[in-house]
Order: sequence, then structure tokens, then C-alpha cells
Amino acid sequence: MRVKTLVLRRLGLLLLVSSACTLHGGGSGLNVVVVVNQNSTNSVQLGNYYCEQRQVPPQNLLRITNWTGGRVEWTSSDFTNYLFNPLLSMLSSQQLTNQIDYVVLSTDIPYRVAQTNGNNSTTSALFYGFKTNDCPACQYPGCTLPDYTSNSYAGSEDIFRAVTQFSTNTNSFLVTMITSSNLAQAKAVVDSGVASDGTFPTQTVYLAKSITDVARNIRYRLFDNAVFDTRLRGNYSVQRTNANTPAGLGYMLGYQGGWMNPNVPTNIFAPGALADNLTSFGGQIFENSGHTVALAFLNGGASGSYGTVVEPCAYLEKFPTPQDYFYQARGFSLAECYYQSLMNPYQGILVGEPLAAPFAQPASGLWSNLPPDAQISGTTNLTVQFIASDTDHPVQQVDLFLDGLWLQTLTNLPPRPFNKLYVTINGYSTNYTVPANATIKSVASNLTVVLNNSSFTNATKVSAFAHGDRIELQSFDLGTPGSQIPISVSNSIGSATALTTFISASCTNFLDTLAYGLHNLVVNSSLTYPPPVNSWLLLTVTKTNGAVVTVGVTNAVYGTTIPLLVSNLVNQVNANPQLMFADGCYAEDFIDYSIHVNTNNHGAEFNLRARTYGWNAAQIQAALTGSSPLVFSITPPGTQPLQDNLPDLEPRNHLYVTAGVTNLTLTFPFNTTNRADGYHELAAVAYEGSHVRTQKRIAQMVRITNSPLAAAFTCTPCDSNTAVEATILFSVVANTNTVTRIELFSTGGSLGVVSNQSSTNFSVAGTNLNLGLHPFYAIVTRSDGKQYRTETKWIRLTGAESPFPLSIAAPLPAIAWPAVAGRRYDVLSVDVVTNTFQVRDTVTPATSAGQWADTNAAPTQRYYRVRSVP
Repeated sequence: MRVKTLVLRRLGLLLLVSSACTLHGGGSGLNVVVVVNQNSTNSVQLGNYYCEQRQVPPQNLLRITNWTGGRVEWTSSDFTNYLFNPLLSMLSSQQLTNQIDYVVLSTDIPYRVAQTNGNNSTTSALFYGFKTNDCPACQYPGCTLPDYTSNSYAGSEDIFRAVTQFSTNTNSFLVTMITSSNLAQAKAVVDSGVASDGTFPTQTVYLAKSITDVARNIRYRLFDNAVFDTRLRGNYSVQRTNANTPAGLGYMLGYQGGWMNPNVPTNIFAPGALADNLTSFGGQIFENSGHTVALAFLNGGASGSYGTVVEPCAYLEKFPTPQDYFYQARGFSLAECYYQSLMNPYQGILVGEPLAAPFAQPASGLWSNLPPDAQISGTTNLTVQFIASDTDHPVQQVDLFLDGLWLQTLTNLPPRPFNKLYVTINGYSTNYTVPANATIKSVASNLTVVLNNSSFTNATKVSAFAHGDRIELQSFDLGTPGSQIPISVSNSIGSATALTTFISASCTNFLDTLAYGLHNLVVNSSLTYPPPVNSWLLLTVTKTNGAVVTVGVTNAVYGTTIPLLVSNLVNQVNANPQLMFADGCYAEDFIDYSIHVNTNNHGAEFNLRARTYGWNAAQIQAALTGSSPLVFSITPPGTQPLQDNLPDLEPRNHLYVTAGVTNLTLTFPFNTTNRADGYHELAAVAYEGSHVRTQKRIAQMVRITNSPLAAAFTCTPCDSNTAVEATILFSVVANTNTVTRIELFSTGGSLGVVSNQSSTNFSVAGTNLNLGLHPFYAIVTRSDGKQYRTETKWIRLTGAESPFPLSIAAPLPAIAWPAVAGRRYDVLSVDVVTNTFQVRDTVTPATSAGQWADTNAAPTQRYYRVRSVP
């Protein structure tokens, strides 16, 4: 991995989308499409498993039917023809275009998209389109960072579909791949993500600065910001550490490192953990790259990880920032956390369970007076009730889904015009009145403008920065600790008719930093030859008590390079006894450009770090000078405090804007006359009133009865556990002869259709659907267009069995055993136990009760065995 010059940009505000847009957000199985490779048993079984665990509707599964080219790489045209176009077609045909935000790629789908002008990962190509990366002159073709590869969702703390780049683009998705070296381990990734939801784990996240690998530890400059933000959440533990590997750090919630080959033990990550490593080939998950790959972190128990599929060079923007842990602390899903922390993800693959949300706080909810299988007809009033988890997480929106398809938004409670928000900082107060057509984001943005009004800022000595629905406050008053800066916020109904706009603060006082002051010093490579003999560098340090310490080095031997001279200075600084006390500083992060940038660059750099954390300790002054011509190569010139990382040193607080109500009872008319008669699932989904948008889904089965149309729906075998090798026969018999269509559905959509018959049989080979829990139902269409939807038969297709017991009843020997419906069993017997058992009969039970009676006259004793037949 080659180090590149990094430009860290503060993200600007994003444009708003129309308030008329339906924004789902948060994420649940309703918003997921699962893609399986039908030619891979593991892919299909894992996809089925994910659908069951996340309650993904059956129509939300897409089968890739013709791909046989392996699981590593495909061409751009293959990606388009086998995945992208079929996905868009499926979304359109299933009426899911405006419902799906997440795509899960089940194992054995290629993870790299290859094109002559660059390689992308499959997950990123689905996320925001394939990005070319053509650089014929580059030593490493992937070592560019085109502007058009930027991701405007990064750092937004916004709803995915509200971001300008994605608001009208139904071709973009939050994509992850769930995979591993074996099916059991891939299922464990799913289990980890599902088990994490709402558990609020207390384990620590470790941000590891590599001890030995300068080229890969570049994320350390971002550690303190994430630590500061998560400290303000109060529910999340993030710590910096110096380590090459997570081994030895104990059981943890996450890990970010920077080393080529970290050792990742098994079972070291708590459910929901995000863990990754900044290295060149962490995304080459099934190739022998010589680097620790992302799957190692999943095998260690993490729910998600990330790595690049080609050499990216060490652009910080191509790797997740540690801010993803702050997003997780807020309650965002795993996929939202990662994509918000990736400025340029086009070369990286995201692996893991996308909906994992350990810190999500959903509301609670119930249907009122709607028992299971209630019969409803005409237009009927239905009532749901949702109660927010607390006052900081109000309920804003409720959507209605019918049989897994979005039907309508029942209510949406944006910030109410003329509500008022009040903020008092250090005794100085201001307020903001909500205008018409406001959104949570516009309120946060406009309130930030109010807080930055010069007269208010001059009084409070606080600057405000908007991040989606959050306002970050930073005190620039060096003389006042954060603990002495009180803040209070409140909201009122104002002249509005209801209060739906709220503001909260993370703390009642500003929080002080735990970061150490840093100052970067560079001796550039303007000299193309070693500096002259007797060239010197002199570092002058003025400590906070006024004491002045000087440290110098001289080039006494011709041929001494700039990096060697700078390295000698670093060693001298760290050996100086006057700088070893708490009020001193330390030299670290030495980089020899000729090694870590390119061989033609003769420069070097290092950081001065205060030995005591805090803003005041960072007021140590440092000046680096040198003899001519070295003096002209030194940046920055002059005397500077150790506060290059000033935003991480200033006292901080957060404000959050939310909208909605904490107790919502909603009665709405539901018109059943334009729906199919029969059995349906009604699901009401409530969304938390922040940009996290955590969902609460309450579902109830109902039966619509508006006409006499009905149909009998039976199957054989039809047990809750049925052999995967069985062929299941389904019978549909309508109660009328005026039928134009009967269609059978299950996982993945339609399984078959017949026309102009009032009754029919369908045969379904279990192997086509593979292991897992599958719903089966039929839709009957009458000649006038009226439809009937049958009840759903839930059948679990099962594989090989464990040993099972037999029971025998007399006097006629009747053998019974726990069976799998549809599986063939051989019944064997022998009269003398030392002889070979002989097959007496083969039976195929239609239920879970296997039975066979021996009608032949039996001798004094007979021995029996039963075995399943593959």
C-alpha cells in the first residue's frame, strides 16, 4: 500500500428533497431484496435463511439463474446482465421500486466487477453505479481518486433516500454481501446481526493505531473525533489504542486497525460489531492476497466488515472512518453506518448483515380490536397505537403494508409551523420559530444559522455545525472548561395547534476533550541531493510555563539524507529530559517519504504530541528552523501551538432535532373492496422521528370477505417439516367455474400459473426452493377481475436427519417414528440379529408421523430398523 497525500474535507450541507417523497428509512425486511445464485446450494439456502430471520416478504427474493462463472470476478457486462438489469426488472414487476433500500447478495455471487478502465466491487457498483478509474500512467492503476467517485451520503446523518444523490435514483441501494468460506459461518453472520438489535452492548470499540505499519495507520487522525462524539452519546465505549492486532484486547464491540496481517481470533466480537482493517487487499476475500481479509473479522464474530478488492493506495476516503461507530451509537443500521463513513467506496466490498442495529430504539405498538384472522369487508375503520421508547425518540410516520407491499402512508408528523425551539448557552438565550414546510433537516440547518449569529456567538463563544438532524456545538473559549459551560434547551407549541418539534442536548454542560494536542512538521523534498555537510535542524519548544527547550541535530557526514536527519531529530526530542514531564511533548509518526510515498521524494514528516491531554496542554509552542537551504523546505514556518486537531480539543456538545409525538393512536379507514378476498397480512410500520428512522412493525392476519368467491387450497405432503427432495403437490379448487387464472406463489414469486380452469394441481420440486421455511399461497382470478387469496401454507424444507427413535405396538407389530413428510424411508427387519437386515418395504409419510405395520406372521422375535432414503 502506497501512502498518498490526503485532503480531509468538511462535508457541506445537502439539498433537501421534496416533502411529498415517501421516505421509509431505518430499514427492515420489508425494505430488503435478497439475491441468490440459483446454481449454488449455499447461496439459496443462505438467502432462504436470511429471509426467515429478517421476515423478508417472499416476493423480495431474486434468483440469478444462469451465472456459473465463479464467486470472485465478473465483467461489467456480466454484472449488468445477470444482476443489475434483472434486479431493476424484478423491482418493477413486483411493484417494489419505491420500497427497497437494501440489497443483500447471498454468497457465491462475484464480488469484483472488472472493466478495462477500472475495477469496482459488486456492492459499490450496486450502491451508486460503476465508477471508472482509468490511469494508464499510474504505477498502480487503482491509485486515483476521481471526484465523481464521491458519495454524498457520507457524513450526512440523513435518510438515505433524502440525499440529493439518491433521492430520485431508484437504481441505488445500500448493498452488502453475506458470505464466508462455509454455509454455517455465513449463517452465523446473520445470527450475529439479528441477535444484536436493540441490545445496547457495553463492550468497547478499539481504534488501533498500528505500532509498526506507517502506511496503514492513517486513520488515527480521525480517532479523537469519533471518541468525542460517542462519549457525548453516553451509551457507547470507544477507546484509542496502539496495536497491530485485535488479539489480546478481549471481547469487544468493534475494531479499526491498520496493519497488513492482524491476527483475528474467533469469538472476540459481540453481536453487531463493526470491524475492519485498512490494507490493500482486505476485500479479496477468496483470493490468496497475503493480507488479512474482511472475512476474518466476520469469522471472529463481527456482523460487518469492509475491504478493497484492488490496490487502492492509502487514500483515507476509500476506507471507513471511525465515525461509523458514532452512527451506530445513534441507532443507524450497519449498512447505513458503513456507507455514511465512506467518502469514495467504489473499490471496496461491504460484507455483513445490513440491518444490524444494536443501539436502535423502536417504539412499541399494537392493533386495537383486531384479533388474528378477523373478517373484514367494505370500508372498515382500523386502529393502531404506537408509544415512543422515550421522549427523545418520538413517532413521526406510520405506513401501512399489505402482504409485504407498501400501501400508503397513514400519517406523517413533520415539524409543525410556529412551534418554537429555545437554546440557552452559558446564560445567553436564543430561539427559533418553525416555518411552513419545514423538515427536521431544515430546522437543524436554520437553527444552526441562528446559533452562529455573530452577536450570539460573540457572547457564547460557541460555534455550531449542522450534520443532518444533529447540531454540533464547539466552544472556542480557551479559558473556560466545558464543564463550566451550561446549556439548556426546550420546545413549546408556540402559536401552532400541536407540538411536534423537539430539541434535546446530549449533556447539561459541554464535554471536555480527552484528545492530545498535535502539530505536524514537514521537511519537504525540494532538495534533490543530500543536504550539505554541517546542515542543521533546530526545534524550539516553549512549554506552557514559559520554559524554552531547544533540540537540534547537525549533518556531520556527507550523504546524510533529509529523512535520516529528521529521524535523528525525532530521537533527540524523545530523549530530552526536559520534554519528558507532563508539560512536555513527544515526537511520533515519523514518515520517510522515499519509502512510503515514492523513491523520488526525499522529504520526511513527524508529529509533536503533547504528553497531557486537553486543550490547555496543547498550548505548547513549537518552531522548526534549519540552515540554508533546509529552512526553505520546512512547513509550516514560524511558531505554532500543538493544535492542528483544534476541533478535537475544543469543548463540545450535541443538539438533536426530532419530530412527531410520543403517544400516537391512529384510526383510519381501510377500503377492502379493491383488494382480493381471502387471507392477508396487514402490517403497520412506525418510524422514529429522527434521521435514524428506526422502524417498529406490527403485523396481523385478516380475512377479507366482500364476495362469495373462495377456493380450497391443499397440499401433499403438507407438514410443517417436509423433505427437501420431495415433490409437493398443491391443489386449488375454486367455488366457481368463471375462473380465468390460478397462480401459485412462494419464495421468489410465482411458481406456476394456469388459465381458464376452476381447479388445478401444481407440483413443486423442493430442491428448486432448497432448505428453509417457505410460504405457499395461491391467487384465484375470476372473469370479472375479482380475486381470492388463499391461506398461506408454511412449509419448512429440511435436509438430512439426526438419528431418531422407533416405537413398536403389539399384537400386530406396528412401527412408528418421527418422520419428515415427503421423505422416503426403508423399513428393514431380521429374525436373527446377527444376520443381515433385509428391506421389507419403502414408505413415504405425508406427515411427521411415520408408520408401518408388519402384516406377515411374525416369529417369536423380530428386529426392525428404519432408515431414511436420500
